Amino acid sequence: MKLIFLILGTAGAILLSVFFGAADLSAGRTLQALMGQGREIDITIVRELRLPRTLLGAIIGAGLGASGAALQGYTRNPLAAPGILGFTSCAALGAVIALYFGFHQAVPFAALLGTALGAFLILQIAGPRKGATTLILAGVGVGAFATAITGLIMNFAPNPWALSEIVYWLMGSLKNAELGGLIICAPLTALGIALLLAVGPDLRTLSLGEETATSLGVSLGKVRALLIAGTALCVGSGVAIAGAIGFIGLFVPHIMRLIFGPDPLKLIPLSALGGAGFLVLADIVTRAMAGPGTQLYLGILTSLIGVPFFLYLAVRETRT
Repeated sequence: MKLIFLILGTAGAILLSVFFGAADLSAGRTLQALMGQGREIDITIVRELRLPRTLLGAIIGAGLGASGAALQGYTRNPLAAPGILGFTSCAALGAVIALYFGFHQAVPFAALLGTALGAFLILQIAGPRKGATTLILAGVGVGAFATAITGLIMNFAPNPWALSEIVYWLMGSLKNAELGGLIICAPLTALGIALLLAVGPDLRTLSLGEETATSLGVSLGKVRALLIAGTALCVGSGVAIAGAIGFIGLFVPHIMRLIFGPDPLKLIPLSALGGAGFLVLADIVTRAMAGPGTQLYLGILTSLIGVPFFLYLAVRETRT
């Protein structure tokens, strides 16, 4: 029953997003436009603006939720998340470098390259045989370095317009979503989630402890490599298209864990579903709060929700 509610909730959020927007379209006109009928302007609004934005939000949210669940399952730490482990910062650094030099069309590919390089560094620093704590420390260190370089680039921005472009991009938004971004993001995120699902059974075994899992035939090096690769694909593809959107990979898996239990194998697909629904709903809120000359960025909203939740988890961990 709980799973049915989750599926219906996510599907409802997606439908609401398609039918909601600044343009005053009735439900009937929106439905007609989805089917390619009605006025041309309605078809353009629904099929070229609302639909790609909704699908991108769902795909990016699914990737962030799944990667957060996998990281928390591997580290056995509820505070683990893609952003905290440095993946978001590395993707953002790649995109910022492209923006700084004026290569706007290359931003998605630069973000993916930044994520790949960050993942490689984290793997090299963490090593094949060290524990989950080393992986967390490596991710935090690489992420902090990427953030510092990003700040340095912003410090030397050639003009205020270039700086504002970088800052707004770092806030994260789906307002520029288009079919091209969907074509880039969807297959990469799908591949990333597939890799994370592949390590799900091993994550379940790792919940017994690394020594026990190793004695049962789990290859820690293989699990770590697939985990990092899957997370890098999910996070990098999302940041490449929508900018930095944080904390979904932190609190969505935790909420799913409270509802459905701690099994890492189940939490990865459940968190993907929950992340998709949450990010679409968050994007609806940003559109609802937008007005003339104002724009609430999606990354800001998710951070406003996620930071208090992170602090709550941190305080709870210190008391247990």
